[in-house]
Amino acid sequence: MAASADQARAVGIDIGGTKMLGVVVDATDPTAVIAEARLATPVGAAALVDGIAELVEVLDPGGSGPVGLGIPGLIDGGDVFRFGANLPGVIDLAVGEVVGTRLGRPVAADNDATCATYAEFRGGAGAGWSDGILLTLGTGIGGGIVVGGLVRHGANGFAGEPGHMLIDPSGPPCPCGRRGCWERYASGSGLGRLGRDAALAGRLDGVVDLAGGEPEGVRGEHVIAAVRAGDHDASLVLDEFVWWVAAGIANLVDLLDPGVVVLGGGVIEAEDVLLPRIEGAVPDQVLARGHRPVVPIVAAHFGERAGAIGAAVLALETAGRPPTQGT
Repeated sequence: MAASADQARAVGIDIGGTKMLGVVVDATDPTAVIAEARLATPVGAAALVDGIAELVEVLDPGGSGPVGLGIPGLIDGGDVFRFGANLPGVIDLAVGEVVGTRLGRPVAADNDATCATYAEFRGGAGAGWSDGILLTLGTGIGGGIVVGGLVRHGANGFAGEPGHMLIDPSGPPCPCGRRGCWERYASGSGLGRLGRDAALAGRLDGVVDLAGGEPEGVRGEHVIAAVRAGDHDASLVLDEFVWWVAAGIANLVDLLDPGVVVLGGGVIEAEDVLLPRIEGAVPDQVLARGHRPVVPIVAAHFGERAGAIGAAVLALETAGRPPTQGT
């Protein structure tokens, strides 16, 4: 029996620490976006479910096709969101079941960066590579791992959390409850923190001006804007940020030996400023430089839509099937 028109569509929602981005795709070409909308990410489990339902209704009113959710944190094989440092108040939420019941539609859930990995290695910047890493540099840092052409989830579904690699035990507190996680230095939030530290030390007058005259108001985008305007002090802060980004990537390259590293997330929207610096900094930190191939580092093809597109792909592939543990 052929699927109805609305069943041939899928909704994918990428739930970030600050915003939710949703798309509608067609089953015949799930990487082509039909519609797009976004909402601020609500705080707390009940509000999050309400927000997801609202966004689905905005995107696909009256539809019955599957919905995929990409969520920043640990999702087990039963579509239960166990924990996420950037979603306060949401713990052990059976998000697939709860949202599915609320919507009356099939719902599948996975880690947001894992969803982005599906999209990028299916039809984006990672297409054609059998082994690679995807990193999303946003509010935090997410990741996805591809080995032998398959996205790897690990024994419990929790693989791909590079943002919480411990790189400085005396470093700043992380929302996960520990100190010195990589994402405290190398995410969009990390860039903002480095910029505020420099501003409070009196080194970023131009950046402070962009932030409305308040050092505490400095964010990553202010640093980027100042770099584009030729601000020397802002460039020094960005160089420090890039060093931290490169340090984490080099660790992952040493561990996994990927064929390619794909960078996505909101930070990489500044590809023109960041990517050349990152490409130049990573080889200096990789083991045995000069005795191994240089790993290509490329920007995600689907940009900020990657997680939402990948969530829609996940929904189309799992609709009607019981959830299973990842490979």
